[in-house]
Amino acid sequence: MQEALFSGFRRGTVVCREADEEIAIPYVTGGSGPPLLLLHGFPQTHAMWHKVAGPLARRHTVVATDLRGYGQAGKPASRGGARYAKRAMAADQLAVMRALGHARFAVMGHDRGARVAHRLALDHPQAVSRLVLLDIAPTLAMYEQTDMRFASTYWHWFFLIQPEPLPETLVGADPEFMLRRFMGTRHAGMDAFDPRAWDEYVRHAREPAAIHAMCEDYRAAAGIDLEHDRADRSAGRRLAMPVAVLWGEHGGLARCFDPLALWRDYAADLCGEALPCGHYLAEEMPEALVDACRRYLE
Repeated sequence: MQEALFSGFRRGTVVCREADEEIAIPYVTGGSGPPLLLLHGFPQTHAMWHKVAGPLARRHTVVATDLRGYGQAGKPASRGGARYAKRAMAADQLAVMRALGHARFAVMGHDRGARVAHRLALDHPQAVSRLVLLDIAPTLAMYEQTDMRFASTYWHWFFLIQPEPLPETLVGADPEFMLRRFMGTRHAGMDAFDPRAWDEYVRHAREPAAIHAMCEDYRAAAGIDLEHDRADRSAGRRLAMPVAVLWGEHGGLARCFDPLALWRDYAADLCGEALPCGHYLAEEMPEALVDACRRYLE
């Protein structure tokens, strides 16, 4: 997969330390110019960036990683989301960029990766020069505005946070069925996904440790992450760098929320737009996403 989807990129691994445990974070990197970190979403891996990584590498030193718990990254045991706070996942990514010699860099994240990017930018504003968030609204705002439409569209937010082992057992019974129902029934269907990338998503989703980690990611979002977000709000902390929010006009986010209106409470320097696609912007409309990045990152 690496050779086929990321031709010309080199790959490596940074080992992060948390307490007495080592957590490996794999990455691919290529190109030249200002550094740009790409963070994938659920239930994917860094393979989701394969259509845009090459074009972006013409103007940027691109780094695409697997988040803690996903793909080939370390999957620490956890209970109640404790090891999957976005603060901890963001610290992993900061360690990767520092290990590669990038003290200050732009970040683009999709879905769960955008939530990690948001936390990275809040906790380490000196490290993040620009921020691009794909198809999310702030986690706290989304939970606080829960209604029937949101709960129906984002049903997985409420399913995956159920206590272990309920979601782990049900997803583990047929992980590919879960992925096909979750990803393949959206706006673009299965046509959005390169078979090589799809095989990567399914292969890793079959791992019991990965299933547990993904559930813990969502449990953290409904628990410790909200505590961190509320603390930021109480302290008046906002994103200090330029922030661009992009979303799919045919996706669930657009049906439930006004993304720019919600992000105005979190960022002073904000812009963004909808692209004519669904949730998976980097795979549905890679050329349009690359064009948008040139406007917002340069």
